[in-house]
Amino acid sequence: MEMMSRLNKICLLFLFLWIQFTVVAQKGKYYLKEGEMYISIEKKINQKELNDFIRQYDLMELSLPKLLESNIDDSVKLAGWSVITNSKTLLIIKKPLQPLDDISNTSYRVRVTSPSASLSARFPSVNNTVVYGINSFKTKRSFIVADSTVIFNLNDYLQAKKVVLSGSFNNWSPDSILMQKTNTGWTTTMKLPPGKYWYKFVIDGKWITDPDNRLTENDGEGFINSAFYVTNHTFFLPGYSKAKKVLLAGSFNNWESWLFKSIHLDKTDTGWIKNVYLAEGTHTYRFIVNKKWIEDPNNSQKLPNEYGEYNSYLTIGKPYNFFLKGFPNAGKVILSGSFNHWRTDELYMQKTDSGWHLSYVLGPGNYSYKFIVDGVNVIDSTGKQISSNDERNTTLIIEPNYTFNLRGYNDARSVYLAGDFNQWDTHSLPMYKAKDGWEIRVNLSLGKHLYKFIVDGNWILDPDNTLWEQNFNRTGNSVLWVEKF
Repeated sequence: MEMMSRLNKICLLFLFLWIQFTVVAQKGKYYLKEGEMYISIEKKINQKELNDFIRQYDLMELSLPKLLESNIDDSVKLAGWSVITNSKTLLIIKKPLQPLDDISNTSYRVRVTSPSASLSARFPSVNNTVVYGINSFKTKRSFIVADSTVIFNLNDYLQAKKVVLSGSFNNWSPDSILMQKTNTGWTTTMKLPPGKYWYKFVIDGKWITDPDNRLTENDGEGFINSAFYVTNHTFFLPGYSKAKKVLLAGSFNNWESWLFKSIHLDKTDTGWIKNVYLAEGTHTYRFIVNKKWIEDPNNSQKLPNEYGEYNSYLTIGKPYNFFLKGFPNAGKVILSGSFNHWRTDELYMQKTDSGWHLSYVLGPGNYSYKFIVDGVNVIDSTGKQISSNDERNTTLIIEPNYTFNLRGYNDARSVYLAGDFNQWDTHSLPMYKAKDGWEIRVNLSLGKHLYKFIVDGNWILDPDNTLWEQNFNRTGNSVLWVEKF
């Protein structure tokens, strides 16, 4: 036993020395240590080695050549990195380790770019990952949204000769939207559909963020942009003039009512109000008045919840009709799916002459669901059946617009697609055998998507896609840019 212990220690020592030698031999390194990412570059690295290193780890946003040459670290700091060492011979920077799968964060979404990816694709106004959004302006006058009419205001800068509005809505053109001078600043008006947008002002050629807008985001390339939402719903709670605080919580923000996820309503003379952007679909919610949860008194649409009470709900978009044939003697039939977090106490179906029916509003997307008949799970025989955790559910894809293909693997028993567009579910998107391999048609929003194939339980990158980025597990994800369908 003691001999084995010594052998293990010797093996570990040799392994450590080999790693150290490998690290020293490389002029550029990317490694993990104590929960943080590190980049170490020797100053004697040549241009080709540096370019290869940048391409290997997709580090274009850091502007490492500029940092090594002039010690200007703006892009590094904006991307969340800090400089540990910057001597004559060595540069070391670090950043807290974090997963890269959350592409609702703009800086994550554009971390890996394609030469063909346009700015409009990098900043899509409607994205499946954006469920809701609220604006945060210092003054009401600075920014107004009403019926998709957006009024941009920039206070001061009266000495400027020309002020231009540029953003994701005009592909970041520096001269297409001229602002008009007023007594207090500059203004312009435009029509925009509901969604999320990014913008800047260009003052005599100098780009600035909106000084009245608290909502800013790193664009992933070392720059900061102002962000805003064209809202499409107004929450209003009348009365409660003596309340100190009124919050809004719902399915769209995972019912969070605390810390930074809190949605605070603004007090008015007649009640409490908040303009919100909501994606297409069904949204349940409640108000919280001085820590007491209440329904919306002005909304008659209600759904039962797990506490024996009711949640108010609203819908945006077109309804989808769910049908279950037969079961005339059933006492209770419930619809449960990924669209309502598989709740079994909410969506009660209505009995008809031929079976059971429920109309439910869903936006474009990729879903799975099941029926529960008197406590027993029942699959929809009209849909595509899938197996997940010994249960049988049904795949529902609303408005499919993109086809994934995996060539070969003809002997595989099962192939699934997983990505940010289905919350990385391992069994909700089964691929089907095609002429040259496997395929599936799904719904994707414009912009960047991360994905992998699962072949007989093994996760693999797309062999026909050279574009990929590293993930938390250091196994990589394939990257897809969708600019049009």
